[in-house]
Amino acid sequence: MKYESGLVAENARETALPDDVEEAGARARRRRWIVIGLVALAVVVAAWFLLRGGSAAPAGPVEQLPVVTVVQPGRQTVTGMINATGTLAARRPLPVGVVGEGGRVLSVAVDAGSWVRQGQVLAVIDRSVQSQQAQAASAQINVARADAELAQANLTRAQALVGRGFISKAEVDRLTAQRDAARARVRVAEASYRELLARNARLNIVAPAAGLVLERAVEPGQTVGGGGAPLFTIAQNGEMELLARVGEADLARLSTGISATVTPVGSDRSFSGQIWQLAPVISAEDRQGTARVALGYSPELRPGGFATAVIRSGTMVAPVLPESAVMTDDQGDYVYIVDAEDRVVKRPVVQGDVTPAGIVISEGLSGTERVVLRAGGFLNPGEKIKPVAAGS
Repeated sequence: MKYESGLVAENARETALPDDVEEAGARARRRRWIVIGLVALAVVVAAWFLLRGGSAAPAGPVEQLPVVTVVQPGRQTVTGMINATGTLAARRPLPVGVVGEGGRVLSVAVDAGSWVRQGQVLAVIDRSVQSQQAQAASAQINVARADAELAQANLTRAQALVGRGFISKAEVDRLTAQRDAARARVRVAEASYRELLARNARLNIVAPAAGLVLERAVEPGQTVGGGGAPLFTIAQNGEMELLARVGEADLARLSTGISATVTPVGSDRSFSGQIWQLAPVISAEDRQGTARVALGYSPELRPGGFATAVIRSGTMVAPVLPESAVMTDDQGDYVYIVDAEDRVVKRPVVQGDVTPAGIVISEGLSGTERVVLRAGGFLNPGEKIKPVAAGS
């Protein structure tokens, strides 16, 4: 019985052994899959940190640099422009007044805005008294001529009798002198008459040159005299000009013949002209001089009116920056540039002309620098930044 019981137990152990081995293998497989899963999870977490740019355990705080837009201006060929203002005027104004003794004005033939030709009668002054004087002078010529003819006749008779001894040689000389004096009196009378005619002609006020009448300061019935105020003002040939006021530094850059564009105030039309004269002196009050810009005639160009001018002062090659890049303090104009270590450096500059493309930098930049485009007022020299090229 005991032998049978032991045999049965032995069989039972042999039967149960394969089941335990299978269970142990299953546990081992489960542990292996768990390990694989943990490793995969670790890989995924590490990849996530790498893609996010972070780390599982950051070493410390990350420095945040300000992002600043910069521009490299280079060098451009720009046309110099000088903006100026001034007053319109006649280029050659001709004041016309009384050149004779004057009198009462009988008629006025022109008005302001009229075109006149050289020698045209503008006004007529009463000459009734002067006409009588001229008639008297004409009569004196006839008297002098009669006396001269009588003196010549007396001399001719005396010369015929001198050979017979009836008249002395001295008498002939006396009669010759009388004849010469009579002839001289004729010439004096004629000169006096011509003088009166010339004086009378000067009572007509005439245009000294062709042009446009700008002002008329006389009316019929008015009494005028020589040496008084001008009665008319004429713009010779209708030519106008702009008396442009320019600073002494800009005036030194100009020369005669340079073109300019003039725009009268209140007009949307511009006119082309040329500088024909530069002021030889500078005003001590405002340190400005006058550039006289010659213009042709146009109804929009009224003397005394205000106008602006854009004067072309030649070309130059220089960096050009937007207005936002240039700043000013007590020391003058400056810009911020970025050095090789991405640090801000203050650079003094000299401004040139203002063009549609920006401000010309005449001194201080070569054009290869990285210049802070905006927000320069919030930066400090030596500050480290993160530069970003404009347009990127």
